[in-house]
Amino acid sequence: MRMNLETLLGPETPLAAGAHAPEITGLTADSRAVRPGFLFVAIPGTRLDGARFASDAVARGAVAVLAAPAAELSLPAHVVLVRHEQPRRALALLAARFHARQPETVVAVTGTSGKTSVAEFTRQIFKALGRRAASLGTMGIVRPDGAHYGSLTTPDPVVLHETLAGLAADGVTHLAMEASSHGLDQHRLDGVRLVAGAFTNLGRDHLDYHATVADYLAAKLRLFEALLEPGRTAVINADDAHAGEVAALARRRGLAVTTVGVAGATLRLVSAERHGFRQRLVVEHEGRRHDIQLGLIGDYQASNALVAAALAMATGEAVEPVLAALATLVGVKGRLEVVGERAGGLAIVDYAHKPEALAAALAAVRPFATGRLVCVFGCGGDRDRGKRPIMG
Repeated sequence: MRMNLETLLGPETPLAAGAHAPEITGLTADSRAVRPGFLFVAIPGTRLDGARFASDAVARGAVAVLAAPAAELSLPAHVVLVRHEQPRRALALLAARFHARQPETVVAVTGTSGKTSVAEFTRQIFKALGRRAASLGTMGIVRPDGAHYGSLTTPDPVVLHETLAGLAADGVTHLAMEASSHGLDQHRLDGVRLVAGAFTNLGRDHLDYHATVADYLAAKLRLFEALLEPGRTAVINADDAHAGEVAALARRRGLAVTTVGVAGATLRLVSAERHGFRQRLVVEHEGRRHDIQLGLIGDYQASNALVAAALAMATGEAVEPVLAALATLVGVKGRLEVVGERAGGLAIVDYAHKPEALAAALAAVRPFATGRLVCVFGCGGDRDRGKRPIMG
């Protein structure tokens, strides 16, 4: 695959007068991944500036380099230099243009907790409705046949757009993906043509990356502020403390707002009753109540299921078959997963690695413990140490 540099850049990034436009065979921000004919994008970072690696990229065959206006570069005459105010955003948009194909219907979900479950539940709903659907996130890529691979929540933009093009080429028409705060802040999802986006909740996480909770929320809000086009739909968990702020921003952007949960206006959770490892939900939509048998435990799983249902509805799916599909949902591996039983005691594994998620997981399993509830948790790595005593 190849594309003329001038065509790739488009009218919004004109070449310097007299500059030639070579054929581009690929693009990357990693100098080690450069191949002959590549465009190398030099991304300025907090620790390392990509411009330092431009000479390595040229030695490997780069024919063009895109860099910030202030980047100091000395390039051979045959290498085209392109200046751009936002190299990181440019990389994503150029990757979207180079790998142009995407599934026809793409939705994204952001939030501190629930992204993986919502993305996978949405895929399962689409599948139940006869769509060729995939999901992309922490669990990797789950394809229509159930096979999955990879593990990054939000891949780098070149990998992401290569993946989207590959899924579309394989006949995938519907995709539900996670949108992490890192991915949103670093413009990794820019260029993805989204039909709808969802917000699950906001808690304490990633404060090793985001300086404050306000910065963390601002990164999440980029999904609604910058990526969704006016007229698209924002699905919001109305039971989260930040729901009003998210909804107000979405409306200012000209988005249609759908809310779900106990306080939801679109899908209102009237009641939830536990029946063994299932729960019976009564959900109201436009004045009509629906009885749903959900094969998942925990209030937050009911919330995740409703967010997924609303995302599917936002793509044009009818409410009746969508809500009927909730009865077929299967939990995601590592999310309240029963892994064994001994002497009448269940062993359950959950991915919870932040205070709110751990509290929700414990609340979900407490009713099943007639005796002691034993919790073993960890906070590995040199990350946000402030959440450790809270979780303890």
